[in-house]
Amino acid sequence: MKIGQFTDTFLPITDGVGRVVHAYALGLSNLSHEVTVVAPLYNTGQRGHFPFELVDYLSYPVPTAPQYKIGSPRFDKHYRKRIEMIPMDIMHTHGPFSAGREALRLAKNRKTVPLVASFHSKYYDDFYKATKSASISKVIVKNLINFYEKCDDVWAVSTSTGEVLRQYGFKGHIRIMPNGVTLRTPKQDSFAQLEERLKIHDEPMLLFVGQINWKKNLLRILEAAALLKSSGKDFRLCLVGQGPDEQEVQQKILDLGIADQTLMTGHIGDADLLDALYQRASLFVFPSLYDNAPMVLREAAVMGTPSVLIIGSDAAEVVEDGRNGLLCSDTSQDLSDTISAALDDPQKIKELGLAAQQSIPISWDSLMHDIVDAYEQVIDRFQYKLKTKQQK
Repeated sequence: MKIGQFTDTFLPITDGVGRVVHAYALGLSNLSHEVTVVAPLYNTGQRGHFPFELVDYLSYPVPTAPQYKIGSPRFDKHYRKRIEMIPMDIMHTHGPFSAGREALRLAKNRKTVPLVASFHSKYYDDFYKATKSASISKVIVKNLINFYEKCDDVWAVSTSTGEVLRQYGFKGHIRIMPNGVTLRTPKQDSFAQLEERLKIHDEPMLLFVGQINWKKNLLRILEAAALLKSSGKDFRLCLVGQGPDEQEVQQKILDLGIADQTLMTGHIGDADLLDALYQRASLFVFPSLYDNAPMVLREAAVMGTPSVLIIGSDAAEVVEDGRNGLLCSDTSQDLSDTISAALDDPQKIKELGLAAQQSIPISWDSLMHDIVDAYEQVIDRFQYKLKTKQQK
């Protein structure tokens, strides 16, 4: 099968969607499918190690988040000549923006290739933060729903994510296709590098990995850390990532008086070092109400580290309180109390981590067969509709 994967984020950016697309491309290539990733130009480095084709197009940094790029495929003549030469049996876009619009353009032009679209994020929240206008945000979301309605199959990464898409107004069929994770163990020398680089020793460590963005509910973590400090708890808070609110977060850390307990590492691109950090952490603290099916939660579980999440959040869909993780209400006090009780019982943390490791991660290898089956169903249904239409 010849498969196109379209994305607005890709390596070296390691956000959730970028990692998902990379996993799709690797997994499908390993099953001997011909995969082409289509993305904005992020890196002009040597790419010969990829087992798939990467076709990228002209792009520019996003002003509010320069680590991301916004693409302009329609104005890149070199890209358009390349992509027209690549045959595809099916196309799959992982977002409704420039890459998604390009996939839709190609699908309309080729007429015989179906288009799958995945829904990953709560886009309304992003639009509202950018525009501060509910009416403008609703108009933009309506346009996005119009995009999904033009696709031949729509996928959501979890049941709760599908419900968000319904709330936005989508009325068509939604296929639930969860994200997987690579099952692995950290390299032993990564722990020594971790100690040397971050100066983390024997104290309990609370870990957050993700965008340094207030929408991730970071204020809850910082205020809970301040409460833990005031109660005399010994701990280290490690925030891994980059984002638009780094300076404000740093100032809040100073205002709360937790600078001695808090470490902001910035982006960590070394996967082995990040694995060691997950495993070294006592708890993965992720109170986000924004995220749907976060990869970081699953990556922490692979390393045997339990997560603390907010009751009723979409991120908490796979967690059962007290069995494979911990849930609390959306208050700084309850988050602090939940963390404090867990740190007082290291054996319970170990048990929760083992249960998380056994129940939460789904390997990409096992998911790939389900993904291929779904692609084949979409192709068969599309070809049947096409044939029926031609007979009329």
